[in-house]
Amino acid sequence: MNDKHLSSQFDSELSGVSSRVMEMGGLVESQIRTAVYALAQFSAEAADQVTEMESRVNTMEVDIDRELSSIIARRQPTARDLRLLIAISKTTANLERAGDEAEKIARMVRSIIDSGAARALPASELRVAADLASGLLRKALDAFARLDTTASVSILKEDNAIDKEFDGFVRKLITYMMEDPRTISPSLDLLFLAKAIERIGDHAKNIAEFTIYVVKGADVRHTSMEDIESVLR
Repeated sequence: MNDKHLSSQFDSELSGVSSRVMEMGGLVESQIRTAVYALAQFSAEAADQVTEMESRVNTMEVDIDRELSSIIARRQPTARDLRLLIAISKTTANLERAGDEAEKIARMVRSIIDSGAARALPASELRVAADLASGLLRKALDAFARLDTTASVSILKEDNAIDKEFDGFVRKLITYMMEDPRTISPSLDLLFLAKAIERIGDHAKNIAEFTIYVVKGADVRHTSMEDIESVLR
């Protein structure tokens, strides 16, 4: 078997596992959208659907990891190919964790419904933030599929904006609880939901950082935006 044929097979395997990651990403996006709908409508049915999707997401993560291990063992890739496989593994892990956050939202929504406090919970700001985080994850997956570092930097900046929104929301909740102690319990529910939404944005940011790692070979985690932009110049 000549080197060209081996290379063609390897490219096919890389394409196949990349497609599986995008499929998993689509499932997680659906999970998040359904969780946001459950929050918006206080829908127990939608919350249950999110939980049902979780097992499919977990199975896909295990299958992709097994496939990656097989490719690395058989092909012994180097340089950019190895970076891509490592980034795929980390992206898969972040997608699974984003799905976990969606399930947390669904479980909390179900708990709120069961407590009978659903309509008293002012969750409109959270729904906006959840839509932002879901959109950020979609952009991150698209940037990863295209290995687009410019889009990845934009995603990192957008995540900073989500973090600021979260901080502002926490300050509002503290004021809300101080003014009326009766709101402490629903406010803590809101805080739990807000943190889960913020974490989805963090996972999108991580995927964007892996895209830069694949293309530039630079680990930009825990790095200032100025330093990241200098890496890309």
